[in-house]
Amino acid sequence: MLLHLLVGPARAQDVPANPITAENLTWLYEKGYTIGTGLIVAIVTLVLAWMVSKWAAGLVRRMGGVRSMDPALTNFLAQMAQYTVLAMGVISALGTAGIETTSILAIFTSAGLAVGLALQGSLSNFASGVMILFFKPFTIGDAITAAGETGTVVDIGMFATTLVNPSNHKIIIGNSSITGSNITNYTTLGKRRTTVEFGVAYGSDIQRVLDVALAAAKGCAVVVTDPAPPAVAFTAMASSSLNFACHSWSAAADHLACQHQVRTAIYNALNAEGIEIPFDQVVVHQAPAA
Repeated sequence: MLLHLLVGPARAQDVPANPITAENLTWLYEKGYTIGTGLIVAIVTLVLAWMVSKWAAGLVRRMGGVRSMDPALTNFLAQMAQYTVLAMGVISALGTAGIETTSILAIFTSAGLAVGLALQGSLSNFASGVMILFFKPFTIGDAITAAGETGTVVDIGMFATTLVNPSNHKIIIGNSSITGSNITNYTTLGKRRTTVEFGVAYGSDIQRVLDVALAAAKGCAVVVTDPAPPAVAFTAMASSSLNFACHSWSAAADHLACQHQVRTAIYNALNAEGIEIPFDQVVVHQAPAA
């Protein structure tokens, strides 16, 4: 029974019928020594693999810091390096212990295929997360519109990206939905254009309106002249007003402030100049009595 425990039932035919003789005791000693040595080497291999995996992860993180890589991408590469070294160490330890690794690898491959088929959606999100981390269409802190949602990026995970919208709602979007649709990044270029539309009454002097609105926009603190100074255009002759649009640039972070300042400045300037800002009107003509 002891021999069966040491060598396993698959090698039972190799065990001598009468293990009491000196020759058979020598055979038992050699088998025990081989198995024991293999186990010790396997344990040492596992310990070394664990130490090397930690060192590899730390090395990747240090390299990412030196090259100013994205923290999420650096962490992902560090984990991949750690788990790869650990997997190689486990396989090497099993082979040292006398266990056939070919069949184990085949089992893991089949199990991985089955899990992959069952988790197609999650794996798609994972692959998309890797693409986002490598190609960086946006980073943490950017204001974006993706998958129909608009907000500031607060986390880029391997399976999902988290946004916070202007109403302070937390929005979690699967990465595959982001890479499968258009992405609008409002932050990455640094500047953003603001358009303020307004209307004045018919009969107003168009050139005077253009000059007043332009001067008001130029006087706003957040408005910048790079890549272009403010501009005002006459856009339409609507049913109740002459419509204009004022285009001005500001830093991306000042977009809402720019809208507020420019709109307020134009309104105050038009009032100060006595230029009427009309409301919608409907003119009704009464037909003469028959």
